[in-house]
Amino acid sequence: MRAWQVEDVMTRDVATVVEQTPYRKIVDLLAERRVSAVPVVDDFGHVRGVVSEADLLHKVEWMGEPHERRIFEGSRLRRTRRKGEAGIARELMTAPAVTTSPHTSLVAAAKLMDREQVKRLPVVDDLGRVVGIVTRSDLLRVHLRPDADIRHDVVQEVLRRVLAVRAGAVRVEVRDGVVTMRGRLDRRSAVHIAGRLAARVSGVVEVVNELDYDFDDSELPPVPSFPVQPTRV
Repeated sequence: MRAWQVEDVMTRDVATVVEQTPYRKIVDLLAERRVSAVPVVDDFGHVRGVVSEADLLHKVEWMGEPHERRIFEGSRLRRTRRKGEAGIARELMTAPAVTTSPHTSLVAAAKLMDREQVKRLPVVDDLGRVVGIVTRSDLLRVHLRPDADIRHDVVQEVLRRVLAVRAGAVRVEVRDGVVTMRGRLDRRSAVHIAGRLAARVSGVVEVVNELDYDFDDSELPPVPSFPVQPTRV
């Protein structure tokens, strides 16, 4: 059972620009490809930054405004004015780009987006070359898995392969990504493990663990440890 990774949902045909790409060509590319941002790459495909619609809109924001510089100008105002006057990708891009690996879990990618407050992540290989891009909507695709596929993974991978539960001992129902497990296992620890592993199956929204158990192994006394006596030669 392998948790879904970025490579499972990312877009591989990535639209990119170089640092010298003019403003208008970037606008045309976004419209043509129907995307909201493009990575800026060098001659070797290494990601240098990202130009998004938000970066491009600063020119609209400053359109028709006099370009005099204020004596006391905050960092945000300086940044928006600078991008409003920019003409090429190098001047427009947000850098350094927040990137991720194809093998990053979807959970880790989502946390990275939230922490860095970005809407997409260029995906790079071990050499830093762009191989894809993943967006917030891509990460949500994991929850589009059919309920039947989710149930198959819970039954076959979690219950049968990992816990070796006999057929019919546990009833598994999945509705809209919510997994409900009913039945009886031999140990309390197995019930806990079943719930935890089921929650890790791709597409699972919630686990309702109604499993019972025969033996509460959580109350077993700890195994005593004995000091090891050094061996004399």
